Amino acid sequence: MNRVQPDSITRRELLMGAAVMLALTVSGALGVRGGLAADQQATGPNVIQQENAREGAADWQLTRTRVDKPDGCRCLAIEGYCSRQSVAAGEKLQIMVSTQPASKFQIEIFRTGYYGGRGARLVTKLGPLEGKTQPTPEPDERTMHECRWEPSAELTIPADWISGVYLGRLTTLPEADDKPYWQSYVVFIVRDDRPADILFQCSDNTWQAYNGWPYKSSVYTHPKGGQGPWADVSFDRPYGREAQYSGIVNDPLSIGSGAWLTFEFPMAYWLEQQGCDVSYCSNSDMIRPDRGLKCKAFLSVGHDEYWDIRQYQSVVKMRDGGVNLLFLSGNAVCWVSPLKPSSDGRPNRVTFRGGPYGGQNQWIEQRLQKHGPFPERGPDEGYLIGARNSSPINGGGDWICVKPEHWIFAGTGMKQGDRVPGLIGWEYHGDPPADLPGLEIVARGTAFQGGVNPSPWTATIYPGPKGNYVFNAATIFWCQGLSMPPGHTLPWSHWSRPHGPDPRVQQITANLLRRAGCLP
Repeated sequence: MNRVQPDSITRRELLMGAAVMLALTVSGALGVRGGLAADQQATGPNVIQQENAREGAADWQLTRTRVDKPDGCRCLAIEGYCSRQSVAAGEKLQIMVSTQPASKFQIEIFRTGYYGGRGARLVTKLGPLEGKTQPTPEPDERTMHECRWEPSAELTIPADWISGVYLGRLTTLPEADDKPYWQSYVVFIVRDDRPADILFQCSDNTWQAYNGWPYKSSVYTHPKGGQGPWADVSFDRPYGREAQYSGIVNDPLSIGSGAWLTFEFPMAYWLEQQGCDVSYCSNSDMIRPDRGLKCKAFLSVGHDEYWDIRQYQSVVKMRDGGVNLLFLSGNAVCWVSPLKPSSDGRPNRVTFRGGPYGGQNQWIEQRLQKHGPFPERGPDEGYLIGARNSSPINGGGDWICVKPEHWIFAGTGMKQGDRVPGLIGWEYHGDPPADLPGLEIVARGTAFQGGVNPSPWTATIYPGPKGNYVFNAATIFWCQGLSMPPGHTLPWSHWSRPHGPDPRVQQITANLLRRAGCLP
């Protein structure tokens, strides 16, 4: 195992970054924001603005990657995983890598962000390292594959690595120029504890629930069926292709990165383009409310289906404490997914479908009747999100404005019935609680499964107890309307697809963040 101290930010680079961001402040060239708030003008650029003033990487995406078979889930040539979902400055992170056949390789670690449109910055390079083929574990009775690979590299996170989602690009180093190299990613989150304006929760429980590594092995592929509490999944394995819905995500470009590049990165790219003060965390970081209570706004992003009950309790406390909640997601808070330790005792490294959230709606009751009682049952998610997971839960459609006079639509020019094409999918929310005080329906419509099985969806907003609000965008695809960063390809679902950046989606998101005090 190689222990490597990453490169640090130099004082010259930091001063250059600050100078660039101050110039942007004067010119007001921060996209939708149109400039910085007065307090930021007085105190200087925040850490995200300083970071994004640094030079981005011209080459950080995967160039050569492959899966082991046409319907396969893994990149046998080189693949890996990290010892933690998230890590703080000063903590150690181990990276486990397997190469087949054995070969030398390198790891380039990039922080993803805006960086003048490049999308990532190289923070360190590890290697050359000696690779070897590490064993594929046999599944246990719950079909869990838990790798116990030897670490290939270990690093201590420097104090100047700011919070963000980091990708490690693994690249084999062939001995001759006429031999091909192969690549895949590992992914981890650097977290912090500062009182940032925005807390961005990555949906990594859901990434892992759908992870098909080594071959179609997820919570959906147990021999007893795909919707029961029988299957465990471990974070101690590489991220391969999704086992359940591999046609929706862009697998070749993103293998090893979970669902970050497909469903969540457009949100982060846009936020950092605006200079927002944002901090990042994993689902497992939200089992206590302390982190979120330090922030003005909490974001649930993309496909955020699997929540430990402690996450739910934390976010309820945050709402009641005055934090603004933005569910820019679909199918969120659907399954209670208890986090359990790994076989060697590391916390929060195993999860499973413990049981459903939800009130007495038809979809939940049908599942309970079919599969019997689950070991856990969560509360009705509608009283947190402002809508529920209903049936059928997958499909596609247009996002349709029904309350254009609402403040979220200010500056969009949207009128009653105006549509954002393809923004609904691949899953969504509907069935809002009729008795939730102050709840307003701002958009609604019908999703279809390839033109059949109509299902209503509903976007909502309701007031919190301290002048805050809870917004439900009602679609996994919301972030597709914000940006089209490098390394990202638009998903599609059920013969429906989002069209990419839309100024109306950008303006609605800006209005929400401005109301939360996160934009001037």
